[in-house]
Amino acid sequence: MNIVFMGTPEFAVPSLEKLIESGHNVMLVITQPDKPKGRGKKISYSPVKECAIKNNIEVFQPPKLKNNKEIFDKLSQLNPDLIVVAAYGKILPEEILQIPRYGCINVHASLLPKYRGAAPINWAIINGEKETGITIMYMEKGLDTGDILLQMSIPILEEDNSETIHDKLAVLGGNALIDAINKMVDGALMPVKQDDSKATYAPILEKSIGLINWQKDAVEIKNLVRGLRPWPVAYTYYKGNMLKIWAAEVYSYEGKEKPGTVIYAGNTLVVKCGKDALKILEIQSEGTRRMTVEEYLRGHIIGKGEQLEGI
Repeated sequence: MNIVFMGTPEFAVPSLEKLIESGHNVMLVITQPDKPKGRGKKISYSPVKECAIKNNIEVFQPPKLKNNKEIFDKLSQLNPDLIVVAAYGKILPEEILQIPRYGCINVHASLLPKYRGAAPINWAIINGEKETGITIMYMEKGLDTGDILLQMSIPILEEDNSETIHDKLAVLGGNALIDAINKMVDGALMPVKQDDSKATYAPILEKSIGLINWQKDAVEIKNLVRGLRPWPVAYTYYKGNMLKIWAAEVYSYEGKEKPGTVIYAGNTLVVKCGKDALKILEIQSEGTRRMTVEEYLRGHIIGKGEQLEGI
């Protein structure tokens, strides 16, 4: 099958690699334009571009898709059987969706119709879901509303966070993609319409989402911590200074202190929540590296009974 692949970040790389390994003809890779990165503002390639170059596949990086005659003409000339999209970063206009004879399919990191939108992995963890997965779906004008072609699921374990689930789903996405394409070639796919009444939305992450509300249950706060790695990271304030919380666990506690109160500070840090308490495991203060709480408390004094500030 002749395929055009569209993707940008690390999540999309296993899907591209699987396509290449499967023997399908990846005619072209479309990815976001190169961007300056780091303090030196050195131009950086996307992970997908790096993969394409390594495999001698032509790369095209249009600044926009909508009303772009160049990209439309290029795709029309190539006349691919299928366009595969995995975390490309822009919505495909209708004129592009209509080009390939098998349509355009997307590798989406949730079990649709749950978590349509930009940050499905993060919101599934923040909301305490016990499983997630990959949906291979037809693309249409709506946001992640197309017919479902295939789904694969995995459990979200207590020790998982958005980074570990991202990596697991990236691999699963590649496997699900090849399975779906093989079934498509064999005529064995049965598209299923999404039940819009069960749809939930996973909006783009903003830094403000990370501010901890200590009135909430410790389980909810732990899920926020798990779901916001590596950005924007859950955070609180101590005497006006931001403290980023990278890892934490629930600490069973029935005391009556005000939520946000430090109830233990020695070689660890335990903070009262609306229900139970949160044992902080990894922390980062402004201008320092991320470290264990034990390391942090060797150089910083936070006393029992002091207050951490949040919402």
